[in-house]
Amino acid sequence: MHIPVLLKEVLEFLNPKPNENFVDCTFGFGGHSEAILEKIKPHGKVLGIEWDNEKLKIKNEKLKIEQGLILVNDSYANLKDIIKREKLGPINGILLDLGLSSWEIENSGKGFSFQKDEPLDMRYAVQSSKCKVKSLTAREIINEWGEEDLARIFQEYGQERFAKNIARNIVEVRLQQPIETTFQLVDIIRKSFPRSYKFGKAHFATRVFQALRIAVNSELDNLKAVLPQALEVLEKNGRIAVIAFHSLEDAIVKKFFKEQAKSNTLQILTKKPIMASREEIKQNPKSRSAKLRVAIKS
Repeated sequence: MHIPVLLKEVLEFLNPKPNENFVDCTFGFGGHSEAILEKIKPHGKVLGIEWDNEKLKIKNEKLKIEQGLILVNDSYANLKDIIKREKLGPINGILLDLGLSSWEIENSGKGFSFQKDEPLDMRYAVQSSKCKVKSLTAREIINEWGEEDLARIFQEYGQERFAKNIARNIVEVRLQQPIETTFQLVDIIRKSFPRSYKFGKAHFATRVFQALRIAVNSELDNLKAVLPQALEVLEKNGRIAVIAFHSLEDAIVKKFFKEQAKSNTLQILTKKPIMASREEIKQNPKSRSAKLRVAIKS
């Protein structure tokens, strides 16, 4: 399943102590939360927020819910409302792990991977009574958005050099037939590169798939929305830790921390982002791109 990234470092910087309360904004399969729970016994609590109800079902079936763990099916963009609804406080620490889990890629069937032929969905969660998220899918973006908008998200969210070529070719193909699957999209992307272009180590579809995932789930907007809420709900000397996996996320966190440090509302504990050790990268290659930033509320 999902191996918690930078677990040792997260525990070191969040420094959970007995009877404190924490929020794991990206609960997933609970790796970080379970480690924090061990440190905050006997009366501390962890509020785990997870968009994908399917993940919570799997977690409930595989492991008995631990004492002190509160699970909520919602978006972390609604952090303040969730905490108010659950009547949890004081909040001593908040964690956001912004990585895509292996389960999403291998088992969700939602088209997150360009290496599996699946429907173009890419939603972390579908709309439900418990989790009110928009129902936009990658298929809708690919088949309904204009050429300029497609090029913009490929360029802004994926930093794709050939964004305009790819967007133009998508529009041409969909005039003939709808683009329904990941492999259809991968074929279009492949044909959008100049013949002379030499591909690097990363798969040529990586940047477009990243851009679509970000757009479908409003990832950058949600991150911008949650950071000020986290600062507001934290107790004095409470800590916020964010693990980012690409430069756009990391830039948002870095900018927010710096702005708050200037106004003396946060003290940055990580002058440079903390990276995974060589040993961790060997055990979990996906940790290679993880960057941990931590700050403490003044």
